[in-house]
Amino acid sequence: MQVAYSELSQRLEAVAAGETDMIALMATVACEVHQSDARFDWTGFYRVVSPQMLKIGPYQGGHGCLDIPFSRGVCGAVARTGEPQLVPDVEAFPGHIACASSTRSELVLPVRNRAGDLLGVFDIDSDRPDAFTNADIDGLTPILARVFADCPAP
Repeated sequence: MQVAYSELSQRLEAVAAGETDMIALMATVACEVHQSDARFDWTGFYRVVSPQMLKIGPYQGGHGCLDIPFSRGVCGAVARTGEPQLVPDVEAFPGHIACASSTRSELVLPVRNRAGDLLGVFDIDSDRPDAFTNADIDGLTPILARVFADCPAP
C-alpha cells in the first residue's frame, strides 16, 4: 500500500488545526504517517534540544537512539545540511547509526517552522531495501511545512 499523500495531508491538517505544541504535533504526525504505509517500520522525530544535538521525540515502532549529534548518521546529516536524505541501503551510508538492526533503508526530512528555524528531523525507517522514492519526499515535505509552520523555535 502506497501512501495517499493528499488524503494524509487533509487528515493531518484537520487534526492539527490551531495546534502549536510541537510534541503534540509530532506525536500525531508520527502516528498518522506510520499507519499510512506498510513500508514504514519506524516513524518518528528527533528534536533539536541544544546546539548540534538531536534527542528522540515522539515515534511509532521499536526503540530508537536517544541522542544523535549533528555530526553522526543520516539524521545528523539532515540537521547539518537542511537537505532531505533518501538512503536506499543504510549499510552503504558512511557513518550510519544502527538504532535497529532490521533497518534496510531510510528517509529523513528536516522539520522547520515558518521562520525557518530547525525544529528537528522526521525519520522513517523501513525493513525493506530501497523502500523510498522522491515521491515520498514530495508528499511529506509540504505536509511537514504546514503542520509545523507556527511552532516556536526550540
